[in-house]
Amino acid sequence: MQLVRQNDKRVPKRHRPVCAVLVALLVGAAASGCGDGADEGAAGRQKPVAGQPGAAAAQAGPAEAKAKAEAERLKRAVAARTAVARKWGLAKVPLVAPAPPAEKPHITTRKGFEVEGGEGLPPVFTTVPTEERIVFLTMDDGAEKDPELLRMMSELKIPYSAFLSDYEVSDDYGYFKDMQARGVTLSNHTLNHRYLPGLSREEQQREICGSQDKIEKFLGKRPTLFRPPYGNYNGDTLRIAKSCGIKAVPLWAAEAFPDHMEWREWDQDLHPGDIILTHFRGREDWDGSMADMIRNVMKTVTDKGYAVARLEDYV
Repeated sequence: MQLVRQNDKRVPKRHRPVCAVLVALLVGAAASGCGDGADEGAAGRQKPVAGQPGAAAAQAGPAEAKAKAEAERLKRAVAARTAVARKWGLAKVPLVAPAPPAEKPHITTRKGFEVEGGEGLPPVFTTVPTEERIVFLTMDDGAEKDPELLRMMSELKIPYSAFLSDYEVSDDYGYFKDMQARGVTLSNHTLNHRYLPGLSREEQQREICGSQDKIEKFLGKRPTLFRPPYGNYNGDTLRIAKSCGIKAVPLWAAEAFPDHMEWREWDQDLHPGDIILTHFRGREDWDGSMADMIRNVMKTVTDKGYAVARLEDYV
């Protein structure tokens, strides 16, 4: 910060306007004999006129107070995020995603993922086109219904999307209604998690559109996103999905486990807009809990300088 001399004292440059105001007021008061306010007149002290030093000082007060209040608010927010991250055992405080774009990006099918006659079908992709350092967290199936996960993600304010298979969730729709109430979008992962290219068109219709109907009936909203089991599909899959309301087919660029990450890309790394897959699973399926998985994936994401954003804000 630059300093200037004033009355043989080094005064911060940003304070010069305030000092100038004080000097002007003192000099004016001495010259008029009004230093004690005796000659203010019956009308009393007058408001500063715009453009005069007094007016600048009057305006600076509220602005400075507002800036201080905002700084204090941000300080409290950072302290709260730090405390929650520590509570849940995260190695670092998660980075905050930027505000989503006013207009969603145009998404096309990834090269090599096309089907014959795919014009006008829902796009199949593993990465959302964006220059922001953000990734998207998605969870599949629904077998593990861990209440700790709901609390953890809500308190940490980490967005995620769920792709549900009805045979896994039908024993406890209430768990997923609670999840939905916390802001999570519930999407289609078929009724029974079958290998779709091996099914007839009628069987695929039942798996995909039947899941649409179940989610709408029991969870209140018809999905627009669909993820085929194992990431496998054919032309019939996409045409059927479109026919019952599916707009896009997000796959994944990386998969998260409690103790490691698996990568689709050759460089074994994250990229802006990558979709991360994980599953609703417990200790009987992998070496750790859902909370352990979140701690591991968030360490990877945060260490690499990324924030987690909400997929549905971009797709």
